[in-house]
Amino acid sequence: MYLDYFGLKEAPFRITPNTEYWYAGGQRGEMLAALLYAIGQGEGIIKVVGEVGSGKTMLCRKLAAQLPDSVDSVYLGNPTLAPDDMLAAILADLGIAPPENGRQARLAQLNAALLARHAAGRRVVVFVEEAQGIALDNLEFLRLLTNLETATDKLLQIVLFGQPELDAQLADPRIRQLKDRITLSLNLSPLAEAEVADYLRARLAVAGYRGPDLFSPALIARMTTLSGGLSRRINVLADKTLLAAYAGQTHTLTPAHLDAAAGDADMQPLPRQHAGMRRWAWLSTGLAAALGLLAWLAWQALAPAVAPAAAAPQASRKPVATASVAEIAERARQTRLWLATAAAGTHVIQVASAKEAGEAAVLLGSLDAATPQPVRVLHGLSQGAPAWMILAGEFANRDAAMAALRALPALPTGAPFLRTVGKMRTAVLE
Repeated sequence: MYLDYFGLKEAPFRITPNTEYWYAGGQRGEMLAALLYAIGQGEGIIKVVGEVGSGKTMLCRKLAAQLPDSVDSVYLGNPTLAPDDMLAAILADLGIAPPENGRQARLAQLNAALLARHAAGRRVVVFVEEAQGIALDNLEFLRLLTNLETATDKLLQIVLFGQPELDAQLADPRIRQLKDRITLSLNLSPLAEAEVADYLRARLAVAGYRGPDLFSPALIARMTTLSGGLSRRINVLADKTLLAAYAGQTHTLTPAHLDAAAGDADMQPLPRQHAGMRRWAWLSTGLAAALGLLAWLAWQALAPAVAPAAAAPQASRKPVATASVAEIAERARQTRLWLATAAAGTHVIQVASAKEAGEAAVLLGSLDAATPQPVRVLHGLSQGAPAWMILAGEFANRDAAMAALRALPALPTGAPFLRTVGKMRTAVLE
Protein backbone atom coordinates (compact mmCIF):
# COMPACT_ATOMS: atom_id res chain seq x y z
CA MET A 1 0.00 0.00 0.00
CA TYR A 2 1.11 3.59 -0.59
CA LEU A 3 0.69 4.96 2.97
CA ASP A 4 4.34 4.90 4.10
CA TYR A 5 5.49 5.94 0.63
CA PHE A 6 3.55 9.23 0.85
CA GLY A 7 4.02 9.71 4.60
CA LEU A 8 0.40 8.94 5.57
CA LYS A 9 -0.86 7.55 8.87
CA GLU A 10 -3.98 6.06 7.29
CA ALA A 11 -5.80 5.84 3.99
CA PRO A 12 -7.15 9.34 3.23
CA PHE A 13 -9.71 8.50 0.58
CA ARG A 14 -11.87 5.70 1.93
CA ILE A 15 -15.44 5.91 0.69
CA THR A 16 -16.88 4.89 4.09
CA PRO A 17 -18.12 8.13 5.71
CA ASN A 18 -15.85 9.07 8.63
CA THR A 19 -16.66 12.35 10.36
CA GLU A 20 -12.96 12.89 11.15
CA TYR A 21 -12.70 13.67 7.43
CA TRP A 22 -15.64 16.08 7.43
CA TYR A 23 -15.11 18.84 4.86
CA ALA A 24 -16.95 22.09 5.57
CA GLY A 25 -16.30 23.65 2.15
CA GLY A 26 -18.71 23.58 -0.76
CA GLN A 27 -21.28 25.14 1.61
CA ARG A 28 -21.35 21.95 3.72
CA GLY A 29 -20.51 23.97 6.81
CA GLU A 30 -23.34 26.39 6.18
CA MET A 31 -25.74 23.51 5.56
CA LEU A 32 -24.75 21.86 8.82
CA ALA A 33 -25.37 25.13 10.66
CA ALA A 34 -28.76 25.52 8.96
CA LEU A 35 -29.77 21.97 9.89
CA LEU A 36 -28.73 22.41 13.51
CA TYR A 37 -30.71 25.65 13.65
CA ALA A 38 -33.81 24.04 12.14
CA ILE A 39 -33.62 21.06 14.50
CA GLY A 40 -33.22 23.49 17.38
CA GLN A 41 -36.57 25.02 16.42
CA GLY A 42 -38.21 21.57 16.69
CA GLU A 43 -40.79 22.20 13.96
CA GLY A 44 -41.68 20.56 10.67
CA ILE A 45 -39.95 18.09 8.36
CA ILE A 46 -36.49 18.76 6.92
CA LYS A 47 -35.36 17.55 3.48
CA VAL A 48 -31.81 17.17 2.11
CA VAL A 49 -31.42 16.17 -1.53
CA GLY A 50 -28.20 15.31 -3.34
CA GLU A 51 -26.85 13.14 -6.15
CA VAL A 52 -25.45 9.67 -5.48
CA GLY A 53 -22.06 10.11 -3.80
CA SER A 54 -22.48 13.80 -3.02
CA GLY A 55 -21.94 13.34 0.73
CA LYS A 56 -25.44 12.95 2.19
CA THR A 57 -24.44 10.17 4.59
CA MET A 58 -21.39 12.11 5.77
CA LEU A 59 -23.60 15.14 6.41
CA CYS A 60 -26.13 12.96 8.24
CA ARG A 61 -23.46 11.46 10.51
CA LYS A 62 -21.84 14.81 11.20
CA LEU A 63 -25.23 16.28 12.02
CA ALA A 64 -25.98 13.44 14.45
CA ALA A 65 -22.60 13.96 16.11
CA GLN A 66 -23.20 17.70 16.52
CA LEU A 67 -26.68 17.51 18.02
CA PRO A 68 -27.13 19.04 21.48
CA ASP A 69 -27.03 16.59 24.37
CA SER A 70 -30.76 17.16 24.89
CA VAL A 71 -31.64 15.70 21.47
CA ASP A 72 -31.85 11.93 20.88
CA SER A 73 -31.38 10.69 17.32
CA VAL A 74 -32.93 7.69 15.57
CA TYR A 75 -31.54 6.35 12.29
CA LEU A 76 -33.63 4.65 9.59
CA GLY A 77 -31.47 3.46 6.71
CA ASN A 78 -33.79 0.90 5.09
CA PRO A 79 -36.32 2.50 2.71
CA THR A 80 -38.29 -0.72 2.28
CA LEU A 81 -39.53 -0.91 5.89
CA ALA A 82 -43.28 -1.14 6.33
CA PRO A 83 -44.90 1.22 8.87
CA ASP A 84 -45.04 -1.42 11.63
CA ASP A 85 -41.36 -2.20 11.08
CA MET A 86 -40.50 1.52 11.12
CA LEU A 87 -42.18 1.79 14.50
CA ALA A 88 -40.25 -1.24 15.77
CA ALA A 89 -36.95 0.22 14.53
CA ILE A 90 -37.64 3.61 16.13
CA LEU A 91 -38.60 2.00 19.42
CA ALA A 92 -35.46 -0.16 19.35
CA ASP A 93 -33.23 2.88 18.74
CA LEU A 94 -34.88 4.57 21.72
CA GLY A 95 -34.07 1.55 23.86
CA ILE A 96 -37.66 0.29 24.08
CA ALA A 97 -37.94 -3.45 23.50
CA PRO A 98 -39.67 -5.62 22.74
CA PRO A 99 -42.25 -3.72 20.68
CA GLU A 100 -45.91 -4.43 21.29
CA ASN A 101 -47.91 -6.38 18.72
CA GLY A 102 -49.94 -4.25 16.33
CA ARG A 103 -49.55 -0.74 14.98
CA GLN A 104 -51.79 1.03 17.47
CA ALA A 105 -50.01 -0.58 20.42
CA ARG A 106 -46.62 0.43 19.02
CA LEU A 107 -47.84 3.98 18.40
CA ALA A 108 -48.98 4.12 22.03
CA GLN A 109 -45.54 2.86 23.11
CA LEU A 110 -43.82 5.52 21.03
CA ASN A 111 -46.10 8.31 22.23
CA ALA A 112 -45.48 7.35 25.88
CA ALA A 113 -41.70 7.26 25.31
CA LEU A 114 -41.74 10.66 23.58
CA LEU A 115 -43.85 12.22 26.33
CA ALA A 116 -41.44 10.90 28.97
CA ARG A 117 -38.50 12.42 27.13
CA HIS A 118 -40.36 15.71 26.67
CA ALA A 119 -41.05 15.85 30.41
CA ALA A 120 -37.29 15.35 30.99
CA GLY A 121 -36.45 18.21 28.63
CA ARG A 122 -35.40 15.97 25.74
CA ARG A 123 -36.49 15.74 22.11
CA VAL A 124 -36.21 13.10 19.37
CA VAL A 125 -35.20 13.52 15.72
CA VAL A 126 -35.42 10.70 13.14
CA PHE A 127 -32.89 10.63 10.28
CA VAL A 128 -34.23 8.81 7.22
CA GLU A 129 -31.71 7.88 4.51
CA GLU A 130 -32.47 6.76 0.94
CA ALA A 131 -35.85 8.45 1.32
CA GLN A 132 -36.38 8.40 -2.45
CA GLY A 133 -36.95 4.65 -2.13
CA ILE A 134 -39.81 4.93 0.35
CA ALA A 135 -43.28 4.17 -0.99
CA LEU A 136 -45.74 7.07 -0.97
CA ASP A 137 -47.98 5.45 1.64
CA ASN A 138 -44.99 4.98 3.95
CA LEU A 139 -43.89 8.58 3.47
CA GLU A 140 -47.38 9.61 4.48
CA PHE A 141 -47.07 7.40 7.57
CA LEU A 142 -43.87 9.24 8.53
CA ARG A 143 -45.77 12.52 8.24
CA LEU A 144 -48.42 11.21 10.59
CA LEU A 145 -45.71 10.49 13.19
CA THR A 146 -45.04 14.23 13.34
CA ASN A 147 -48.61 14.67 14.62
CA LEU A 148 -47.46 13.27 17.97
CA GLU A 149 -47.38 16.39 20.11
CA THR A 150 -48.26 18.13 23.34
CA ALA A 151 -50.41 21.25 23.49
CA THR A 152 -47.36 23.36 22.66
CA ASP A 153 -44.59 21.19 21.18
CA LYS A 154 -43.98 18.55 18.54
CA LEU A 155 -42.58 15.37 20.06
CA LEU A 156 -40.83 14.04 16.95
CA GLN A 157 -38.94 15.68 14.11
CA ILE A 158 -37.96 14.02 10.83
CA VAL A 159 -35.03 14.71 8.48
CA LEU A 160 -35.26 13.10 5.03
CA PHE A 161 -32.05 12.45 3.04
CA GLY A 162 -32.56 11.38 -0.54
CA GLN A 163 -31.56 11.52 -4.18
CA PRO A 164 -33.21 13.99 -6.61
CA GLU A 165 -35.96 11.43 -7.25
CA LEU A 166 -37.29 12.34 -3.80
CA ASP A 167 -38.37 15.74 -5.13
CA ALA A 168 -40.30 14.02 -7.91
CA GLN A 169 -42.08 11.87 -5.31
CA LEU A 170 -42.95 14.87 -3.18
CA ALA A 171 -44.54 16.53 -6.20
CA ASP A 172 -47.25 13.83 -6.16
CA PRO A 173 -50.50 15.50 -5.01
CA ARG A 174 -51.34 12.44 -2.89
CA ILE A 175 -48.71 13.46 -0.34
CA ARG A 176 -49.07 17.23 -0.62
CA GLN A 177 -49.65 17.42 3.12
CA LEU A 178 -46.15 16.06 3.73
CA LYS A 179 -44.65 18.56 1.29
CA ASP A 180 -46.44 21.38 3.12
CA ARG A 181 -44.80 20.24 6.39
CA ILE A 182 -41.27 20.70 4.98
CA THR A 183 -39.84 23.77 6.69
CA LEU A 184 -36.26 23.46 5.37
CA SER A 185 -35.21 22.10 1.98
CA LEU A 186 -31.51 21.82 1.09
CA ASN A 187 -29.72 20.71 -2.08
CA LEU A 188 -26.24 19.21 -1.66
CA SER A 189 -24.49 20.52 -4.76
CA PRO A 190 -21.26 19.08 -6.26
CA LEU A 191 -17.90 20.64 -5.40
CA ALA A 192 -16.44 23.25 -7.70
CA GLU A 193 -12.85 22.94 -8.94
CA ALA A 194 -11.32 25.12 -6.20
CA GLU A 195 -13.31 23.18 -3.60
CA VAL A 196 -12.05 19.87 -4.98
CA ALA A 197 -8.51 21.14 -4.41
CA ASP A 198 -9.34 22.13 -0.82
CA TYR A 199 -11.11 18.81 -0.26
CA LEU A 200 -8.08 16.80 -1.36
CA ARG A 201 -5.72 18.87 0.82
CA ALA A 202 -8.02 18.59 3.83
CA ARG A 203 -8.32 14.80 3.66
CA LEU A 204 -4.59 14.33 3.12
CA ALA A 205 -3.87 16.58 6.12
CA VAL A 206 -6.19 14.55 8.38
CA ALA A 207 -4.41 11.39 7.23
CA GLY A 208 -1.09 12.88 8.33
CA TYR A 209 0.36 14.23 5.08
CA ARG A 210 2.71 17.20 5.63
CA GLY A 211 4.35 17.69 2.24
CA PRO A 212 3.66 19.96 -0.75
CA ASP A 213 0.48 19.62 -2.80
CA LEU A 214 0.35 16.22 -4.50
CA PHE A 215 -2.38 17.09 -6.99
CA SER A 216 -1.44 19.78 -9.51
CA PRO A 217 -4.01 22.30 -10.78
CA ALA A 218 -4.19 20.42 -14.09
CA LEU A 219 -4.93 17.14 -12.30
CA ILE A 220 -7.57 18.81 -10.14
CA ALA A 221 -9.30 20.29 -13.19
CA ARG A 222 -9.36 16.87 -14.86
CA MET A 223 -10.51 15.16 -11.66
CA THR A 224 -13.35 17.67 -11.25
CA THR A 225 -14.54 16.85 -14.75
CA LEU A 226 -14.32 13.10 -14.23
CA SER A 227 -15.93 13.13 -10.80
CA GLY A 228 -18.56 15.76 -11.49
CA GLY A 229 -17.55 17.24 -8.12
CA LEU A 230 -19.08 14.29 -6.25
CA SER A 231 -17.05 13.39 -3.16
CA ARG A 232 -17.33 9.60 -3.50
CA ARG A 233 -16.01 9.69 -7.07
CA ILE A 234 -13.26 12.10 -6.01
CA ASN A 235 -12.21 9.64 -3.29
CA VAL A 236 -12.09 6.72 -5.72
CA LEU A 237 -10.05 8.67 -8.29
CA ALA A 238 -7.64 10.13 -5.71
CA ASP A 239 -7.02 6.74 -4.09
CA LYS A 240 -6.34 4.99 -7.37
CA THR A 241 -4.15 7.87 -8.63
CA LEU A 242 -1.93 7.61 -5.55
CA LEU A 243 -1.79 3.84 -6.03
CA ALA A 244 -0.76 4.26 -9.68
CA ALA A 245 2.01 6.70 -8.70
CA TYR A 246 3.20 4.29 -6.00
CA ALA A 247 3.28 1.44 -8.53
CA GLY A 248 5.50 3.65 -10.69
CA GLN A 249 7.65 4.57 -7.66
CA THR A 250 7.23 8.30 -8.13
CA HIS A 251 5.93 11.04 -5.85
CA THR A 252 4.93 13.15 -8.86
CA LEU A 253 1.34 12.51 -9.85
CA THR A 254 0.74 12.87 -13.59
CA PRO A 255 -2.26 12.86 -15.95
CA ALA A 256 -1.27 9.32 -16.94
CA HIS A 257 -1.75 8.19 -13.33
CA LEU A 258 -5.18 9.83 -13.20
CA ASP A 259 -6.20 8.33 -16.53
CA ALA A 260 -5.14 4.90 -15.27
CA ALA A 261 -7.23 5.48 -12.15
CA ALA A 262 -10.28 6.49 -14.19
CA GLY A 263 -9.84 3.47 -16.45
CA ASP A 264 -9.53 1.09 -13.52
CA ALA A 265 -12.69 2.56 -11.97
CA ASP A 266 -14.47 2.59 -15.34
CA MET A 267 -15.25 6.24 -14.71
CA GLN A 268 -16.31 8.59 -17.49
CA PRO A 269 -17.00 12.34 -17.17
CA LEU A 270 -20.48 13.02 -15.83
CA PRO A 271 -22.96 15.11 -17.83
CA ARG A 272 -22.42 18.82 -17.38
CA GLN A 273 -25.45 19.35 -15.12
CA HIS A 274 -23.87 17.32 -12.32
CA ALA A 275 -20.85 19.60 -12.04
CA GLY A 276 -22.52 22.80 -13.12
CA MET A 277 -25.28 23.30 -10.56
CA ARG A 278 -25.68 26.93 -9.66
CA ARG A 279 -23.81 27.76 -6.48
CA TRP A 280 -26.06 28.50 -3.50
CA ALA A 281 -28.80 26.41 -5.13
CA TRP A 282 -28.88 24.48 -1.86
CA LEU A 283 -30.57 27.40 -0.16
CA SER A 284 -34.34 27.15 -0.10
CA THR A 285 -36.37 30.25 -0.78
CA GLY A 286 -36.60 32.53 2.21
CA LEU A 287 -33.85 30.79 4.19
CA ALA A 288 -31.23 33.49 3.60
CA ALA A 289 -32.74 35.68 6.29
CA ALA A 290 -32.87 32.73 8.67
CA LEU A 291 -29.17 32.03 8.13
CA GLY A 292 -28.38 35.68 8.74
CA LEU A 293 -30.15 35.28 12.05
CA LEU A 294 -28.25 32.03 12.63
CA ALA A 295 -24.91 33.80 12.23
CA TRP A 296 -25.99 36.42 14.77
CA LEU A 297 -27.21 33.73 17.18
CA ALA A 298 -23.93 31.81 16.80
CA TRP A 299 -22.00 34.97 17.67
CA GLN A 300 -24.23 35.57 20.67
CA ALA A 301 -23.83 32.00 21.87
CA LEU A 302 -20.06 32.17 21.60
CA ALA A 303 -19.73 35.62 23.20
CA PRO A 304 -19.51 35.76 27.00
CA ALA A 305 -21.53 38.24 28.99
CA VAL A 306 -19.94 41.69 28.87
CA ALA A 307 -20.01 44.05 31.81
CA PRO A 308 -21.75 47.38 31.17
CA ALA A 309 -18.48 49.25 31.70
CA ALA A 310 -16.95 47.46 28.72
CA ALA A 311 -19.92 48.00 26.45
CA ALA A 312 -19.04 51.52 25.34
CA PRO A 313 -15.63 50.70 23.80
CA GLN A 314 -17.14 47.72 21.96
CA ALA A 315 -19.89 49.84 20.45
CA SER A 316 -17.36 51.74 18.37
CA ARG A 317 -15.71 48.63 16.98
CA LYS A 318 -16.30 48.11 13.29
CA PRO A 319 -16.36 44.41 12.42
CA VAL A 320 -14.83 43.19 9.20
CA ALA A 321 -16.89 41.22 6.67
CA THR A 322 -17.61 37.62 7.63
CA ALA A 323 -15.31 35.20 5.81
CA SER A 324 -16.61 32.32 3.72
CA VAL A 325 -15.90 28.73 4.65
CA ALA A 326 -13.70 28.44 1.54
CA GLU A 327 -11.64 31.42 2.72
CA ILE A 328 -11.27 29.85 6.16
CA ALA A 329 -9.96 26.64 4.58
CA GLU A 330 -7.53 28.57 2.38
CA ARG A 331 -6.25 30.59 5.36
CA ALA A 332 -5.69 27.33 7.23
CA ARG A 333 -3.67 25.94 4.33
CA GLN A 334 -1.52 29.07 4.20
CA THR A 335 -1.00 28.95 7.96
CA ARG A 336 0.35 25.40 7.76
CA LEU A 337 2.85 26.51 5.11
CA TRP A 338 3.90 29.41 7.37
CA LEU A 339 4.30 27.13 10.40
CA ALA A 340 6.69 24.94 8.44
CA THR A 341 9.18 27.80 7.97
CA ALA A 342 8.60 30.27 10.86
CA ALA A 343 11.09 30.41 13.74
CA ALA A 344 10.10 28.15 16.62
CA GLY A 345 10.25 31.05 19.11
CA THR A 346 7.79 33.20 17.14
CA HIS A 347 4.76 34.15 19.29
CA VAL A 348 1.15 34.67 18.22
CA ILE A 349 -2.06 35.48 20.08
CA GLN A 350 -4.87 32.94 19.87
CA VAL A 351 -8.02 35.05 20.01
CA ALA A 352 -10.65 32.38 19.35
CA SER A 353 -11.33 28.78 18.38
CA ALA A 354 -14.32 26.93 16.96
CA LYS A 355 -15.29 23.33 16.24
CA GLU A 356 -16.58 24.11 12.74
CA ALA A 357 -15.30 26.23 9.87
CA GLY A 358 -18.66 28.03 9.70
CA GLU A 359 -18.32 29.08 13.35
CA ALA A 360 -14.75 30.23 12.68
CA ALA A 361 -16.04 32.39 9.83
CA VAL A 362 -18.52 34.07 12.20
CA LEU A 363 -15.81 34.59 14.83
CA LEU A 364 -13.42 36.03 12.27
CA GLY A 365 -16.07 38.52 11.27
CA SER A 366 -16.38 39.72 14.87
CA LEU A 367 -12.79 41.02 14.90
CA ASP A 368 -11.82 44.51 13.78
CA ALA A 369 -8.83 46.57 12.67
CA ALA A 370 -7.54 46.77 16.27
CA THR A 371 -6.69 43.06 16.10
CA PRO A 372 -2.91 42.54 15.55
CA GLN A 373 -2.06 41.57 12.01
CA PRO A 374 -1.70 39.25 10.24
CA VAL A 375 -4.74 37.24 11.26
CA ARG A 376 -4.34 33.54 10.52
CA VAL A 377 -6.54 30.46 10.82
CA LEU A 378 -5.04 27.16 11.96
CA HIS A 379 -6.86 23.84 11.74
CA GLY A 380 -5.49 21.28 14.18
CA LEU A 381 -5.88 19.78 17.61
CA SER A 382 -7.06 21.87 20.55
CA GLN A 383 -7.19 19.94 23.84
CA GLY A 384 -7.09 16.74 21.81
CA ALA A 385 -10.03 17.59 19.53
CA PRO A 386 -10.03 19.07 15.99
CA ALA A 387 -10.64 22.83 15.99
CA TRP A 388 -10.30 25.98 13.90
CA MET A 389 -8.05 28.43 15.78
CA ILE A 390 -7.82 32.13 14.94
CA LEU A 391 -4.32 33.53 15.49
CA ALA A 392 -3.42 37.23 15.53
CA GLY A 393 -0.06 38.93 15.12
CA GLU A 394 3.49 37.67 14.70
CA PHE A 395 6.01 38.58 17.40
CA ALA A 396 9.70 37.81 17.67
CA ASN A 397 9.62 37.39 21.46
CA ARG A 398 7.28 36.97 24.43
CA ASP A 399 7.63 40.55 25.69
CA ALA A 400 6.39 42.03 22.41
CA ALA A 401 3.53 39.55 22.30
CA MET A 402 2.50 40.28 25.90
CA ALA A 403 2.46 44.03 25.20
CA ALA A 404 0.12 43.46 22.25
CA LEU A 405 -2.03 41.10 24.31
CA ARG A 406 -2.47 43.67 27.09
CA ALA A 407 -3.39 46.36 24.57
CA LEU A 408 -6.21 44.31 23.06
CA PRO A 409 -9.71 45.71 23.68
CA ALA A 410 -12.36 43.42 25.16
CA LEU A 411 -13.18 40.76 22.57
CA PRO A 412 -16.47 38.89 22.04
CA THR A 413 -14.47 35.71 21.40
CA GLY A 414 -13.29 34.98 24.94
CA ALA A 415 -9.95 35.42 26.69
CA PRO A 416 -6.99 35.45 24.25
CA PHE A 417 -3.66 33.81 25.12
CA LEU A 418 -0.16 33.38 23.70
CA ARG A 419 1.15 30.47 21.64
CA THR A 420 4.53 29.76 20.06
CA VAL A 421 5.25 28.30 16.64
CA GLY A 422 7.30 25.49 18.17
CA LYS A 423 4.55 24.38 20.53
CA MET A 424 1.93 24.55 17.79
CA ARG A 425 4.02 22.30 15.55
CA THR A 426 4.13 19.58 18.19
CA ALA A 427 0.85 20.01 20.09
CA VAL A 428 -1.49 21.16 17.31
CA LEU A 429 -0.30 19.60 14.07
CA GLU A 430 0.64 16.13 15.36
